Amino acid sequence: MATIRNVVLVHGGFVDGSGWQGVYDDLARDGFRVHVVQNPTLSLEDDVAVTRRVLDRLDGPAVLAGHSYGGVVVSQAGTHPNVAALAYVAAFAPDKGESVNTLIADPPPGAPVPPILPPVDGFLFLDRDKFHASFAADLPAAAAAFMADAQVPWGVDALGGAVTEPAWRSKPSWYLVATEDRMIPPPAQRAMAERAGATVVDVIGSHAVYVSQPAAVAALIRQAAA
Repeated sequence: MATIRNVVLVHGGFVDGSGWQGVYDDLARDGFRVHVVQNPTLSLEDDVAVTRRVLDRLDGPAVLAGHSYGGVVVSQAGTHPNVAALAYVAAFAPDKGESVNTLIADPPPGAPVPPILPPVDGFLFLDRDKFHASFAADLPAAAAAFMADAQVPWGVDALGGAVTEPAWRSKPSWYLVATEDRMIPPPAQRAMAERAGATVVDVIGSHAVYVSQPAAVAALIRQAAA
């Protein structure tokens, strides 16, 4: 089978697609045609539709990669016929009927609690003062401060969106576990990866591993493409 040359990158909650720049640059230098989805993160249904519109335009098979909440989008949108493989980057990998809300409902004892502020007008933000430690601990303080102040409002409807047909049940998947993640506990990442039958790679990094360790993320996507 020929190596896949298309890659589609899906961001998670609180951020936009610009965080993928390092991964984009790494893969583009290697000849991949990389597409970055800009999900509004208002609802899962809408984000899946936005992602599928990108997939519709491709000229061949693709690796569909998602970070954090983007893993939910990837799980639902990945049944698209142009998706040949899935890559999860410190991401949720829900099964049928699961959502972000159900996956975070029962955190293990001692797990760090993400500093999500109470919803306002149906949207969530992370506490700016705790953003660096919780989301991006391995990034310079200035970079984390920019991300905190550039947060995208995350709609509560997106967290409640449940997957109906998880793509990992029919497509091969790869999973990057961020070992220092304080948003999605690493043991939870491993459990979801194991359930999906994914090929797992451990990387020392925070939840923002796709920003701090772009070469490692690009290497995982290359594995999936091969």
